Amino acid sequence: MGFGGFGGFGGPFGGGRPGQPVTPGMKFAGIPPELQDSVDGLLKSEPAHSFPPVTFTQRPGESENAKLTLRSLILKYRMLAITSAALVLAVGLLTQVGPKLTELAINQGMLPQHQDLAKVAIYSGLFIAAIALNALSQWALVKTTGRIAASVMNDLRIRVFAHLQRLSLDFFTDEKAGVVMSRMTADIENLQQLIQDGLAQFAVQAISMVVITIIIFTLNVELALISVALVIPALTAMTIWFKDASTTGYEKVRDGIAGVLADLSESLHGIRIMVAFNRRAHNVVTHRNIVGRYKDANDYTAQINAVYGPGTQLLSVAAQATLLAIGGTMVSHRTLSIGALVAFFLYLGRFLQPIQLLVQQYNSYQQGQASVLKLRTLLETAPTVLESDDAVDLPPAVGSISFENVSFSYTPGTEVLTGITLAIMPGETVAFVGRTGAGKSTIAKLLTRFYDPTDGRVTIDGFDLRDLTMKSLRSQMGIVPQEPFLFAGTIRDNVSFACPDATEEEIMSAIDTVGLSDTIEKMTNGLDTQVQERGASLSSGERQLVSLARAFLAQPRILVLDEATSNLDLLSESKIEKALDAVLEGRTAVLIAHRLSTAMKADRIVVVDRGRVAESGSHDELMALGGLYSDMFGIWESQSASA
Repeated sequence: MGFGGFGGFGGPFGGGRPGQPVTPGMKFAGIPPELQDSVDGLLKSEPAHSFPPVTFTQRPGESENAKLTLRSLILKYRMLAITSAALVLAVGLLTQVGPKLTELAINQGMLPQHQDLAKVAIYSGLFIAAIALNALSQWALVKTTGRIAASVMNDLRIRVFAHLQRLSLDFFTDEKAGVVMSRMTADIENLQQLIQDGLAQFAVQAISMVVITIIIFTLNVELALISVALVIPALTAMTIWFKDASTTGYEKVRDGIAGVLADLSESLHGIRIMVAFNRRAHNVVTHRNIVGRYKDANDYTAQINAVYGPGTQLLSVAAQATLLAIGGTMVSHRTLSIGALVAFFLYLGRFLQPIQLLVQQYNSYQQGQASVLKLRTLLETAPTVLESDDAVDLPPAVGSISFENVSFSYTPGTEVLTGITLAIMPGETVAFVGRTGAGKSTIAKLLTRFYDPTDGRVTIDGFDLRDLTMKSLRSQMGIVPQEPFLFAGTIRDNVSFACPDATEEEIMSAIDTVGLSDTIEKMTNGLDTQVQERGASLSSGERQLVSLARAFLAQPRILVLDEATSNLDLLSESKIEKALDAVLEGRTAVLIAHRLSTAMKADRIVVVDRGRVAESGSHDELMALGGLYSDMFGIWESQSASA
């Protein structure tokens, strides 16, 4: 996409027309004055680009998830495919004109009894013309297949990315990020190479073999039969062996590169932990072993090619040697002309050359097919949380929440929650407390419909969450996860993530509410301060405050905080607790509380133990009960006093 697709250099990058002052903090975003005229000239000739319409839904049975095949990918661009097929035919035919013209030039213009330099010149001119047409056809073929490959890869990348957005959280829990990255990079690039070069060349060589077979039979049936008898059986046996062996080999290669990328991704994301625990040397050894397995897979495919490629060459030499003896005898007995023998040998070399080239293209084809299989498997992975076909929009929420005999298992046979029955009134703040692993965060994930219950149902204002559209549900719900995630960009971008049209006043109001304004004012570029990937340039507390501001700016009817204050110091926690009093007013809130000081401010506290609701009530009621909460509070109070 050219400059026009981004509205020139203005918009989010520079704040206006090219060359105008840029947003503070983006000091490298402008265009040098000496280049302005050149840029203006480019923009005048740049065609208008519009963003393609994107239809995204999480409903089952979408057409985008039709079975992925090379045929379906290519035939979407039918006219380009037809043009490519015509060019392939032209290249295949024009490539084989030369030997026939050589035969005619020898027989009609070079033999002692038929010397005619004019005919030699004519056939030479035709030969040159055929070469020129062949070159032009190949140029057009490469250009056309390149367009097909670029278009198919664009569609496929969008399709895979959109499917990843549809998949449920359990997929990303089970699958390594590096493996997913390999699908979007290495596998798609292999497929691009196959479509751009492999398929066209494969077809050209196949057509060449057919054309040459027909021609050699017209030259001499006996020699042609001998050639076919010598070459075809041995070639067929070798190809069948190569097909089976290479299929296994390239599967190992695709799995190997996925393992390398997965380990690399994990190592980069966990670099601080590795440094802290002095694991860098150990990780180098681990990565060496993973890369070694990838190397072994490539060595295996190289060995297969080393057998198959030279094997076909040996077959070629043996066939030519045999036919030279037979053809020479036929020429001496005047049953075959010298021109025909020369043409026959030229065609025989060309007959075996496509076979060798087909081997190389078959390698590309096998790699591409392995990539198609991996991508197909990914695209056929169905989301476990889907929007029903008759889903309705959630009306403006009052905020009544109900868990009705809810049970849930991440893995079959191991229940995390069992028979949870609980009602939360509109505007009520409920804190869930309990031991680590009791199921508190799982309750929050069910309420936000990151997962669906195994049994029972969760409702908001009487609506089963499974009957609601995802967009209407999430648009009325604010979520602050236990581990805040910030995107590469500015603080402004991260705070306004759910409300990209928010005004500066609204953004600053959210920041003030969570007590982050003092921190922002100390930064050189304020809201336009760049945040590194995953918020690495901010402290854990600052990341959590930005995450809270993001949720508050969305003005949700229901707010879910999953241990949102667990990464804050006492001063920041006191600021957040004051902010919560203002933000939670009039809203239904679910707090997954790690610190009991946060839970004490809730209207009601629910104690979760071993996946069940053990106790429920206010702080005073639970203390008077003398149960699990009372024990937890006693431990917490003694630890706080010691601190």
